[in-house]
Amino acid sequence: MRIQSQNPFKWRHFQSEIILLCVRWYVRYALSYRDLEEMMMERGLHVDHTTIYRWVQHYAPELERRCRPYLKTTSDSWRVDETYIKVKKEWVYLYRAVDAQGKTLDFVLSPTRDGEAARRFFLKTLAAPHTAEPRVINVDKNAAYPKAFNELKARGHLPESCELRQVKYLNNPVEQDHRFIKRLAKPGMGFFSFETARRTLQGYETMNRKGQLQGVDKGDAEAQATFVTQLFGVVA
Repeated sequence: MRIQSQNPFKWRHFQSEIILLCVRWYVRYALSYRDLEEMMMERGLHVDHTTIYRWVQHYAPELERRCRPYLKTTSDSWRVDETYIKVKKEWVYLYRAVDAQGKTLDFVLSPTRDGEAARRFFLKTLAAPHTAEPRVINVDKNAAYPKAFNELKARGHLPESCELRQVKYLNNPVEQDHRFIKRLAKPGMGFFSFETARRTLQGYETMNRKGQLQGVDKGDAEAQATFVTQLFGVVA
């Protein structure tokens, strides 16, 4: 495993193992920041919930960035859909896609649900090193998807042979996969800013990839924890 030499925990008052533990637990399980504060107190550690919040905001995006090179390649059948996330009492849109086996392709948080948002999501997913060039993309009846699809195909971003399908039952896997996002976001009762939501969701999506990290089997929490500590150069 390629470990980056720069110390990401420099000047932190708590040990790197504690920081990573709190961040990993928050984005993996349905916990609030106050839950984690109490759990740390049981271990004799007085960590304020606002400190844990700052850790998540700082390290969740870094966790996603470091994990991406180790994601296994997904299949060429895409299932694309969007779900709703509450930010400052307003709904925004989380675009997500899985392959035919339910493996996460990518995600984009957007304040709008339109052709431009769909286009940005397709481009990001196409650029991801772990995604295969799509043979077929299944979407719902949202008119923005065909518009974005045709535009990207005309510009050569999508292969000429790629097919867009709007078959509702084929999108059941991605619609069901949205549930874990809702479950994790519920204890926090919404986000206070778009950037806060974006950073936290990066952690949610990274720690809930289903056996997609190289060397980590689905459901192997111990291997996942070891992988994360090694990724940050921390001795468990």
